Amino acid sequence: MKIVVSGGGTGGHIYPALALIREINKTEKNAEFLYIGTKKGLESTLVPRENIPFEAIEITGFKRKLSFENVKTIYRFLKGVHDSKVILKKFKPDVVIGTGGYVCGPVVYAAAKLGIPTIVHEQNSVPGLTNKFLSRYVDRVAICFEEAKQYFPEQKVVLTGNPRASEVLGQDGEKGKKSVGLTKNLPSVLIFGGSRGARPINEAVLKSLSQFGEKPYQLLYVTGDAHYEKVKQEAEISGNPNNVIIKPFVHNMPEVLAGIDLTVSRAGATTLAELTSLGVPSILIPSPYVTNNHQEKNARALSDHGAAELLLESELNSAKLIKKIDDILLNTNKLSEMKIAARKLGIPDAAGRLLQVMKEITKR
Repeated sequence: MKIVVSGGGTGGHIYPALALIREINKTEKNAEFLYIGTKKGLESTLVPRENIPFEAIEITGFKRKLSFENVKTIYRFLKGVHDSKVILKKFKPDVVIGTGGYVCGPVVYAAAKLGIPTIVHEQNSVPGLTNKFLSRYVDRVAICFEEAKQYFPEQKVVLTGNPRASEVLGQDGEKGKKSVGLTKNLPSVLIFGGSRGARPINEAVLKSLSQFGEKPYQLLYVTGDAHYEKVKQEAEISGNPNNVIIKPFVHNMPEVLAGIDLTVSRAGATTLAELTSLGVPSILIPSPYVTNNHQEKNARALSDHGAAELLLESELNSAKLIKKIDDILLNTNKLSEMKIAARKLGIPDAAGRLLQVMKEITKR
């Protein structure tokens, strides 16, 4: 099977695409892939690093306000469709899947117009403009949250989950804890705000360090590279509690997550897919700075089912953060119930489900 994958802009669109490719390669030895992205996007770095063939087109996203720049974007879109058709005719894929971001707009649209079977994969509970537009033309819309179903043509929707969920299973949690300096048998909470960190979360944690030092659990605190030096200085003032480990970044996050009892984080779709697949309870502090406030809606998809506690950034402070962590981590019954609830929401075979959808639509 020859598969074209397109998605870019943020890791939330790229990492599921890469996970899908890796998982399919495990079972489909004759699969061939081509990734279509942009030269300026993160995908131009991440995809070639995985030794996946990569082609680039030029495209930008629409501005949400009326702007002359949108006229240029329409031109780039039409040119992107033309360039995509040239690439697709040369590669001759059996199926094309878009995982989000404006780059997959012209690619998937071109494929649909050429009569190639197409899928869009929506990671969030509220879809972006590109996937809403493409849903009119594609054969299937794969979703990760039931809440996203309402935005798409009902007959096209299939719940598959996020392929990143497939990758975190089978990880050695004890090895992961050891790799970051956590003690084997002590309850563990992980706090992180994404690869770049999150200033409000950092501030709340810094004000809590001395109190965390008195707790019967350990804390792994991932600051993000941009905040690490400042946080380390503040931690020294607080006496560097022995049960608090501070890291700028964790490269083996799936392995570490497998050994964690509770996570405090933003509510990005990839993170939530990993947490539910592993059955890790969470305190979710959604970023209020994202399109359509989709992180809060992602978070509520978990908190409404008892798999997470929602803590809005506007309500975040040291006292509330500590109380929520204590209420979960020090309550064995509640922790167990949240683990069960999280695992019920997980879809660990997401990559397999997507592959099955691909096979179904290519049999026409």
